[in-house]
Amino acid sequence: MTYSIVALDLTTGDLGVAVQSKFLAVGAVVPWARAGVGAVATQAFTNVAYGPDGLGILADGSSAEETLRRLVAADDQREHRQVGIVDARGGAATHTGPQCFAWAGGRTGEGFAAQGNILAGADVVDGLADTFLAGGRPFPELLVACLAAADAAGGDRRGRESAALLVVRAGGGYGGWNDRYIDLRVDHHEDPIGELARLIDLQRLYFERPTRADLTPIDEAIAAEIRGMLEGLGAGPGGRFGAVYTPMSGMIAAEPDQRPSVGEPRDLPPNWDATWQRALDDWMSVENLEERAAASGWIDRRVLDILRSKSTT
Repeated sequence: MTYSIVALDLTTGDLGVAVQSKFLAVGAVVPWARAGVGAVATQAFTNVAYGPDGLGILADGSSAEETLRRLVAADDQREHRQVGIVDARGGAATHTGPQCFAWAGGRTGEGFAAQGNILAGADVVDGLADTFLAGGRPFPELLVACLAAADAAGGDRRGRESAALLVVRAGGGYGGWNDRYIDLRVDHHEDPIGELARLIDLQRLYFERPTRADLTPIDEAIAAEIRGMLEGLGAGPGGRFGAVYTPMSGMIAAEPDQRPSVGEPRDLPPNWDATWQRALDDWMSVENLEERAAASGWIDRRVLDILRSKSTT
């Protein structure tokens, strides 16, 4: 009762799995991936060992097809299993056991394997594959668009419940400490695919840095506006947000550590100084917007829009 796509971004080398199911928390079961190695979707009377075992075989240098052959050959319940695999070279393989519930099947091409069971029909898998082949979107959004196309073609005959997106990239995880570039799960929702798309937008907002083109200069008018909004939120200098990140030692540096920022500092207007900049930084930290920090004298437009929206509610 699941449909999924495992895929390789041939441009970036990112690997990903997108899945939707009438099943609680499908992201905890189906998707597996490792940067530079491959991705696996294991479903239909799921043998979760296919995930780590498959990645281990791929890591030893086997192709997707060889990995699938070895997994299935060792499983005496293979007739009930469904699995899709893609390797880091773009090879792909899919297996649908004859005892999987109808409609069930899969389709492969360069850099992807799409499969599903208990589907409205073959058009569901075609929706996954054709949307991926059409491209035209960033890789994570493309994988979610594949799910949406499958859903539009009839999707899971039992309905919707959960969805997940896993995209791996070497050093792409938070702080660069692992490969989990995107790991988003909608565990129980009436529109799990739509909610997954919303979460991708939040992922990009919270964890991606703005470009210089995204920045707005803090001139005298913008500075006056920001000051008024921060004061209205109780976030001005000496306000409630400044104490949120007080260290247990109680020692607060007179000059905070310089955080990474985008752009080059510019001259400040007469109504904006380091005290107000620190108040803005404190508010951004509470709102989880610290990755969107700009150099002194600038503000990211999305941050400014969010501040405006918070000030009107």
